[in-house]
Amino acid sequence: MESLPEVLARLGGRASFAELTQVTSKRELATAVRAGDVQRLAKGVYGLPGPSTDHHVAVAYDGVVSHLSAALAWDLPLVAPPKKPHITVPKKRRPRSGPPAVLHWAAISAEDQSRRLTSLVRTVTDCVRILSFGEALAVADSSLHHGLTRQELITAAAAMRGIGSTKAREVAALATRGGESFLESMLRALLIANNIEGFEPQVVVQRGWFSARVDLGHRQAMVALEAEGYEFHGSSRDFAADCHRYDELVAEGWLVLRFTYHQVLNEPAWVIATIREALAQRR
Repeated sequence: MESLPEVLARLGGRASFAELTQVTSKRELATAVRAGDVQRLAKGVYGLPGPSTDHHVAVAYDGVVSHLSAALAWDLPLVAPPKKPHITVPKKRRPRSGPPAVLHWAAISAEDQSRRLTSLVRTVTDCVRILSFGEALAVADSSLHHGLTRQELITAAAAMRGIGSTKAREVAALATRGGESFLESMLRALLIANNIEGFEPQVVVQRGWFSARVDLGHRQAMVALEAEGYEFHGSSRDFAADCHRYDELVAEGWLVLRFTYHQVLNEPAWVIATIREALAQRR
């Protein structure tokens, strides 16, 4: 005879009270819960024991991990992780008690349901609905490094309706695999939102034998924008190489502006004013 953990494992890690009491008594189920062999996930829903995770919460609601929580699962960048798991449940599902979560009601594909996680393309379009333009563009850019194609993103955005669909189509059209970091995408989004044109991601500058790639480069004005994260130089050799790179760019005639994570996210008006002034001087 199967034990309760074995029954739960066979049922995919989740079972209702009715399902479990078909193979055991109410008393045995209560005893298994007290002993820690079975975990009560929500009212009338039981699962295998373990630390609470987004997947556990999805199982409790018989839904899927979605939106910002799915972005983390797919290793897509966010300014900050969500305070509660985002879970999507079927459209006609009635609300019920369960662990703390942000619930969304929408159609769920069979593949997503079996995986308990929205697909990569669905995750991106869901995130675009609720994120700012800059963060949405960073998520879309990153998804292209995780196997999604630009055409898949454009097609999915075109099929969207309702809140955020217009933004999704704009983001899909602007997404590029050229962006190499979350901060670079956020900086590029600032330029787009403020109608500053001419900057391209990952521009290569050649000076004799020396070659440097800048995060965002304006070829005509010869202005380079560098998005500086929290990383620091691990050795004197790294620091010397960075200085060498900077000096070669300046000697070639490029004006290099370096913006930090804090400045891009918290001082966008100053960042844009500085870039406008630099372009005006170069022209």
